Amino acid sequence: MTAAGAARRLLVMRHAKSDWYSGPGSDFDRPLAKRGERDAPRMGRWLREQGLIPDRVVSSPAVRARQTCCLVCESLAIKKGQIHWEPEIYAAEVTALLNVLARCPEKTQRVLLIGHNPGLEDLVAYLAADTGGLAGRGKLMPTGAVVGIRLPDSWAGLRPGCGHIESHRVPKELSAD
Repeated sequence: MTAAGAARRLLVMRHAKSDWYSGPGSDFDRPLAKRGERDAPRMGRWLREQGLIPDRVVSSPAVRARQTCCLVCESLAIKKGQIHWEPEIYAAEVTALLNVLARCPEKTQRVLLIGHNPGLEDLVAYLAADTGGLAGRGKLMPTGAVVGIRLPDSWAGLRPGCGHIESHRVPKELSAD
């Protein structure tokens, strides 16, 4: 149980690199590319090494996000049955993503949210006023990126600029396995 007044942590992760040439029937069905299959577990291991183990994992069910989520969770020893698949995350704008977060149980202290741009980058820019000018220029949330944000003590009613970025990592910053 989270103590009253304790800060929350949100880990925002964009799906890993997808395969544009796989010939899926729709954007929703686009799978990960080989690079994405390599980077997703690498990002999961980085999260584990940093002690950033989520209490709750919420992901878009789109194929590339689902694959990313499963590979990351495997690295974190989180079972697939513990993942919350939220269709609302696919192609979501900030308001929809805030609604997803508002539904998180109050006892949840750290959430991993896996989805898509531009919604995720817009969410980070909305929550954290300290993005260093990276938001909106495609540098904050490239494929596979994770941004850690410290938030106030409730998932409901998150306001613009209420958070502070504590971590930011992209797959290319990690050493090869």
